[in-house]
Amino acid sequence: MDVAVINQIYQIMPEKYVHQNESMSSHTSFQIGGPAEIYCEPARDELIALVAFCRQSAIPMTLIGNGSNLLVSDAGIKGVVIACQKRMNAISITNESITAEAGALLGIVARQAADASLSGMEFAAGIPGSIGGAVIMNAGAYGEEMKDIIVSALVLDKDQVLRSYSRDELELEYRTSKVMRQKGIVIEASLQLKEGNKNEIHLYMKELAQKRMDKQPLSYPSAGSTFKRPEGHFAGQLIQEAGLLGFSIGGAEVSTKHGGFVINARQATAEDVFQLMKEVQRRVYEKSGVKLEPEVRLVGEWREQL
Repeated sequence: MDVAVINQIYQIMPEKYVHQNESMSSHTSFQIGGPAEIYCEPARDELIALVAFCRQSAIPMTLIGNGSNLLVSDAGIKGVVIACQKRMNAISITNESITAEAGALLGIVARQAADASLSGMEFAAGIPGSIGGAVIMNAGAYGEEMKDIIVSALVLDKDQVLRSYSRDELELEYRTSKVMRQKGIVIEASLQLKEGNKNEIHLYMKELAQKRMDKQPLSYPSAGSTFKRPEGHFAGQLIQEAGLLGFSIGGAEVSTKHGGFVINARQATAEDVFQLMKEVQRRVYEKSGVKLEPEVRLVGEWREQL
């Protein structure tokens, strides 16, 4: 990256939060990925200024939260990676309402809600993502989604304007939203929960956590559900019916515990995971006629797309 660009970024935010050639394997739940050319950890106002600079200078930028739904290429990511988790994670609770910045982790928000005797976020306690990513993808589990609890989100749009979107304006659907389609950036979200019994809320969260442990390969690095749920089907079931449990390419493997998860079983490369996903798509389509779409977000330099 040009020295002048680096110096300009230093004018926007402290140098200690700007890293060059930062390995993305340290910042993704897959524990895979080449280097980010520049990796920045801005606070809220710094993020807005940094995004403006990148847009004005035509510098590629990639925003990440907790890195829990990403497959970063072995070649890494050109331009600027903007990570929200470290310095954009404030959470405030007023009565039955919660406001959380984009980098706040869902699990932490859910636990703070439970401690405040607020019910409605139990489903999110085990999702390893951030609030920003959860809004953009309308994250969900166990029959509940973000659209069930969100009131509004503050979004930086592609014209560099901060706008407040209501729940309806966000157009939250299965693993997508208006913000995703328009390439907006979530700054914070406001949630509406309901008063409940603290002990019952914590007990329900423990029950859901046990379900995850029983059914998901949590002892291996992964990005959670690898493919979206096809209408009328379950991805894991289709993958199992295609005889792919335990199927591997390189160090990447289809979990034997849950077919919907591709795991980093043996120091997999991003290319291993990519080729495995591609082969799973091919075999499932050959067996069932259903085209699986990735839920995992591919970022970085790729020779081809799924």
